Amino acid sequence: MMLPEEWHAENDDDVIRIVDQDDVGEIEITTLHKQSGTVNASDVAALASEESPEISEWHQARAGGFEGVTGLYREDGASVREWYLGSESLLLYITYVCAEEDEGLDEASVDELLGTLVVGDSQAA
Repeated sequence: MMLPEEWHAENDDDVIRIVDQDDVGEIEITTLHKQSGTVNASDVAALASEESPEISEWHQARAGGFEGVTGLYREDGASVREWYLGSESLLLYITYVCAEEDEGLDEASVDELLGTLVVGDSQAA
């Protein structure tokens, strides 16, 4: 993943945390490895539905070399966007959280940043 200057990343217990310099929002990326076989669309959809019941509507998503679903919900004044994305034997769970009043401010930047994801990056994480 390529980070623009205004974002910085930290790796903490298998979670990569990425924050923009003006603290509008925060991205967290968790990598899961499937024991055998490849991650397919039904694996991704099933995990998303099971783990994130607060999201009522999922949309197809692509981020770099990964494909899956994304959804949005609001809770306690926060806007939370989630992705469940798979490629090969890897599944990424990604969240972007910001205050509701800041919703949409970083959307293009977050999409651009996630668009640089490649499978090799997540294997090293």
